[in-house]
Amino acid sequence: MTSAAPMRVLRLRPSVPRVPSSARAFPPRLPARHASTAATDARSAVTRTKNLLYGTALTLALSFGYLYVTDTRAGIHQWLVTPALRQIYPDGEDAHHAGTAILRALYSFGVHPRERGSPDAAGDLEVEIFGQTLSNPIATSAGIDKGGEVPTQLLALGPAIVEVGGVTPLPQAGNPKPRVFRLPSQNALINRYGFNSEGAEMVAMRLRHRVREFAYHMGFGIDDEAERIVLDGEAGVPPGSLTPGRLMAVQITKNKETSEHDIEAVKRDYSFCVKYLGKYADIIVVNVSSPNTPGLRALQNVEPLTHILRSVVKAVNEVDRKTKPVIMVKVSPDEDSEEQVSGICEAVWESGVDGVIVGNTTMKRPDPLPKGYLLPKHEANILLEQGGYSGPQMFQRTLALVKRYRTTLDHGPKQVQPPPSSTSEKPVAGHSTGEEPATSIVEKLESSNTPTGDILSSAASSMPNASTELPKDSDQLSSNVDDLSESGPTLSFQSSPDATPAPTTLGLRKVIFATGGITNGTQAREVLAAGASVAMVYTALIYGGVGTISRIKEEMRDDAKKEK
Repeated sequence: MTSAAPMRVLRLRPSVPRVPSSARAFPPRLPARHASTAATDARSAVTRTKNLLYGTALTLALSFGYLYVTDTRAGIHQWLVTPALRQIYPDGEDAHHAGTAILRALYSFGVHPRERGSPDAAGDLEVEIFGQTLSNPIATSAGIDKGGEVPTQLLALGPAIVEVGGVTPLPQAGNPKPRVFRLPSQNALINRYGFNSEGAEMVAMRLRHRVREFAYHMGFGIDDEAERIVLDGEAGVPPGSLTPGRLMAVQITKNKETSEHDIEAVKRDYSFCVKYLGKYADIIVVNVSSPNTPGLRALQNVEPLTHILRSVVKAVNEVDRKTKPVIMVKVSPDEDSEEQVSGICEAVWESGVDGVIVGNTTMKRPDPLPKGYLLPKHEANILLEQGGYSGPQMFQRTLALVKRYRTTLDHGPKQVQPPPSSTSEKPVAGHSTGEEPATSIVEKLESSNTPTGDILSSAASSMPNASTELPKDSDQLSSNVDDLSESGPTLSFQSSPDATPAPTTLGLRKVIFATGGITNGTQAREVLAAGASVAMVYTALIYGGVGTISRIKEEMRDDAKKEK
């Protein structure tokens, strides 16, 4: 019998899945769907961060770019924009129209160039003129904005005065094209526009729309009453410029078809312009000096000029506005004999206008060629073109003329002798004393239209010993394309409805604006020291771009600091 085999007892242990050793050091894997979501979120976060950085950089770049491009001091305007316009538009008039259209378009989007930082706020360039305190003594001349399209945009460039025009009573085409010729080597121009104008009614309509738009934004509405509020000064701004510390001048002239021999017709032309444009201007400028309208300069003779200016004074006093615009007459630099200068000044005193703009374009040419200028052959041919010349070479002549007009105007009206029967021992008004007896003043008031303020102001006017001699080389030329100039300290808005201006200029000198060849701050200070109250620019702005006014004012400040 065999023995039984020993029994093996099997112990069952719970089954535990074996984990590979390679996987023990890492966390368990997530399902594929969850891993994809996490990666997407990570990429989105990176993308959002990049977009934020790019967006911020782009915003900063656009902001700084906007501030730079819209600042008049940016060099891009002088060194890129202006030369580009000359290249794109070979014809100077086409370039001018393009520049005006660009300014108008940029303004509609709020990206127009403007003077930033309020540099005039310090008051270091302030000037008192016509009873107003202007922020600075720099102005732009007529010809830049002939039709009143961009006065607001021009004021934004920094001048204290912007001149619109010249405007004729009825629309006229002007002379045939081409009629504007550049001389880039001299930064000069020759023009024979011949007063191309849309007419007084069209320009007045444009200026009226500007006033009503201003009234609307000020909350006054857009109707006749809103316009009246602004024009009567209740909005707290000058009715022309619509900007505190600034003024707007409107230049007027006769139509080409109106004969200079028919003085009554000429008077009607100027009065017609005042009727439509006077209420929208701070200053009315009577232009009798353009060389491109046949016979116009003949009106600068004392007798016709006196009649014309008196008719303008009468028309201005009939302007439907609480305060009246002041009146200036723009005279030619080519009528520079002692007799001509004295006659113009006599007409100014006799008519009662407020001042003179010394300068316009000249029919003379720079001869010999000014030192320091190179004249290419094609430009030499341009000098033979008919028309008015304007450019830097005119400055010395302008300076000399300002001195002569300042001295002559400060002598006051012509000497008036007392009646033969008078036994008065009082001194008679004249060049030696500047005083005038009361009897003579009364006689003047009774026998002429001379305003009271203008008669009496001779007693208070000074008589500086400024030289009346023109420099030997000053016969070359004289002002800017439709430029204006003059000197003096007071602008009187007339509120009297009488036929003569209210005596708000009592005891004040006639004002002079100077124009012609003024291109920098040093020259501006020279003409002001010579007796002008305002220095006007035209050609300098055409060649220097929208930053010209800011540059001239900065140079004036720098020169003043150097003198200290």
